Amino acid sequence: MQHWDRIEAFVEVVRHESFAGAARGLGVSSSHVSRLVARLETQLGTQLLYRTTRRLRLTDAGAVYFEHCAQLFDGFQEALTAISDYQRRPTGVLKLTCATTFGEQFIAPLVNDFLAEHPQLSVRMDFTNRPVDIVDEGFDVAVRTGALPDSSLIARKLCPRREYVVGSADYFERHPRPHTLGELAGHNCLLGSADHWTFDLDGQHRVWRVEGNWRANSGLALLDAVRKGLGLAQLPDYYVREGLERGELVSVLDAHACTHTAVWVVYPRHRHLSPKVRQFVDFLVAGMDGRA
Repeated sequence: MQHWDRIEAFVEVVRHESFAGAARGLGVSSSHVSRLVARLETQLGTQLLYRTTRRLRLTDAGAVYFEHCAQLFDGFQEALTAISDYQRRPTGVLKLTCATTFGEQFIAPLVNDFLAEHPQLSVRMDFTNRPVDIVDEGFDVAVRTGALPDSSLIARKLCPRREYVVGSADYFERHPRPHTLGELAGHNCLLGSADHWTFDLDGQHRVWRVEGNWRANSGLALLDAVRKGLGLAQLPDYYVREGLERGELVSVLDAHACTHTAVWVVYPRHRHLSPKVRQFVDFLVAGMDGRA
């Protein structure tokens, strides 16, 4: 069984470069620190320090032992800091970016609920459909939809997300329903921000180029065009769910629906995550459970 007080005394002696300095840091006498280090050397069966009247110097064995022991005690201090931080109230400014429609519909209400519980916190929300580098642009958290690219960010899944190819009931009274991806060439495919749609085909994710006479970087505008029978569009579930339930919209190519996408909350990797980010992410994950 290890004697942690002996190891702590040794680490403090090395860091302070003296027994007296270590004693002051530990709140004990210099003689007590000296005894602890001597007992540690006896326990290990090796000399850890060269002692002279002027200075202390690590032996080769002492240098190796100190490197490992210092990491242990640093980890212990980090654990104490993490617990202390977790118990503190979130403060400062929480900066969040999110896709516009999903953010307005689902995320903003949860942010408002979180702020109501923590009025000492300030919030800045940026709703945009453009790609955002949250590190360079100074955001704490981002909510992202779709397939998540590889990155150094930490990601937690908020909810599943499915893409539907839809047209209005009126549109399909005038046009045949496509049953294969190739048949999309015979339809006016309304486009959003991207010039392609995504599908699962033979177990593989596929990007499918489509063409049409309408394009806009607004999901709501795209949905309105579909409802008015201008063509087909691929839209996420939260845009089309109500229209499908009411029979106003008709979904096609369901067998090829892209199923690997989701909604994620992402944030930069930090050794000590701030209370505002940690608690908000936990709140968001719990709040989104079953919502979208």
